[in-house]
Amino acid sequence: MSEVVKTLKDRGYTLDFIYRDNKLLTTDKEKSYQAEDLTIIDEYRFEGDSDPADMAILYSIETQDGDKGTLVDAYGADSSLELEKFLKNAHHSENK
Repeated sequence: MSEVVKTLKDRGYTLDFIYRDNKLLTTDKEKSYQAEDLTIIDEYRFEGDSDPADMAILYSIETQDGDKGTLVDAYGADSSLELEKFLKNAHHSENK
């Protein structure tokens, strides 16, 4: 996953997002976004080599105001159902 994150950062996805209280925040908490302000450009799924509990999903996201960043969530049984519902209301890139 670290290689994909590095590649995305090289492509301008420099912000790290976190999900709190039904909005996406930059990690410095200076900006927040509602789902309709976001476009999910791509999703990357990862599984741990030795532990299936190490599954994660990485989202590359662009905001309505042009910011670009990434968001990581657990994948599978440990994923956040709230985040999943939130992201369903975001726009999704046609390039996927």
